[in-house]
Amino acid sequence: MELSILTLCYLVGSVTFIIGLKMLSNPATARNGNLLAAAGMAIAIVGTIFLYEEDGKKLGNYAWIFGGILVGGVIGTLAAKKVKMTAMPEMVSMFNGMGGACAALISAVEFDHLYKSYKTIDSAWLADFVPAGMYLTIIAGAIIGSVSFAGSMIAWGKLSGKIKDFSFRGQHIVNLLVLLLVLAAAVFTYQYNVGLALILFYTTVGLALVYGVLFVMPIGGADMPVVISLLNSFTGVAAACGGFLYNNKVMLTGGILVGAAGTLLTILMCKAMNRSLKNVLIGSFGGSSAAAAGKKDQGAYKEITLSDTAVVMSYANKVFIVPGYGLAVAQAQHACHELEKLLESKGVEVKYAIHPVAGRMPGHMNVLLAEADVSYDKLLEMEQANDEFSTTDVVLVLGANDVVNPAAKTDPASPIYGMPILDVELSKNVIVNKRSMKPGYAGIENDLFFQPKTSMLFGDAKKVLQDLIGEIKNL
Repeated sequence: MELSILTLCYLVGSVTFIIGLKMLSNPATARNGNLLAAAGMAIAIVGTIFLYEEDGKKLGNYAWIFGGILVGGVIGTLAAKKVKMTAMPEMVSMFNGMGGACAALISAVEFDHLYKSYKTIDSAWLADFVPAGMYLTIIAGAIIGSVSFAGSMIAWGKLSGKIKDFSFRGQHIVNLLVLLLVLAAAVFTYQYNVGLALILFYTTVGLALVYGVLFVMPIGGADMPVVISLLNSFTGVAAACGGFLYNNKVMLTGGILVGAAGTLLTILMCKAMNRSLKNVLIGSFGGSSAAAAGKKDQGAYKEITLSDTAVVMSYANKVFIVPGYGLAVAQAQHACHELEKLLESKGVEVKYAIHPVAGRMPGHMNVLLAEADVSYDKLLEMEQANDEFSTTDVVLVLGANDVVNPAAKTDPASPIYGMPILDVELSKNVIVNKRSMKPGYAGIENDLFFQPKTSMLFGDAKKVLQDLIGEIKNL
């Protein structure tokens, strides 16, 4: 009876994961989808703790189990509540890395169990006692989980500014050699005698950790959204290996969903940047070379005052707002929403143009604006927005840079050439808010800033928007 109830718990958990993931595809249902999947996970965890049996024995060790849940729950809750929107990508990377570490630890524990069962038979081969399928599941979980953990920690360091891009001549060859060593060590572990198997296993894990670090180190900052989604898919695959290992349906389903979703998102991110995954991984896009290539004589730019900006926007028929990382840094999403409502009260149509890779992670701008209660109907994807820019009076660019750079279409020498962008230059007027003329995350200058119809409005996004609201109210 208990087994059937546990199976039902796993079934409910799996179904809620699938439905929750589907609901995440729409901003209006994303919050409820997340809560639904979390509820399914809670049911699966409680069911496992109290109903799972092996050889007639239940889990036990409840103090350790609930102690771990309590500590992890408190840390996770506090981290999620206190994190700023600008630091959200770092938190996602760190939490994703913890998932990879858990999957790797599961594999390590299970391999240790196997080793203890056969360690006295020094002259025998591990392959004589352990089925190939079981070993493959264990070693795959260990390697992929380790790569995900190490890579995610480097991604976290890069996004938080604690780690700089690092590359050297021939690094990709070194990375390939380390990967081959990882695979060779994995095979050698299975084909060697039981007595040394544990040492060889941890050598494999250690090499996988080194590869995870080397794998992410040379990748430039502008490619971080792709790297985050790719590492997320790695964690999902590693978790699925644990599901195979324990014959746990809900763990298997969750891992497969995360792995598949992460892979699809990675493909979509690459498509949005018009680049192949191979190019992302070996191109070091956004590094120092890109910055050097982006320096050229653009001529002069022109500035606009707050009062002139207020007049232009107040008497416009249609205004588009393009949010970027600068908006997140300034925590200006609420002021932006207030500006939107003020303009609408004057009869101005206001919409938002969202580029797929704006910010530091997929969906960063959507989450940022949702926090300020911006209507989902006003968030237009790139293709929709591009169709409307030609009929737009004013485009207000708030902290976005590379995603509005016309060089992506006009300059074959540019590192971002071929990347689909928001065609804001098609509108009648473009006003760009930035702190300075410093290049964006890709490290290149923006041709848009020097076009005749573009005006620069310098300053912190939040203060500029608040002052702009005051100017409009005084008209």
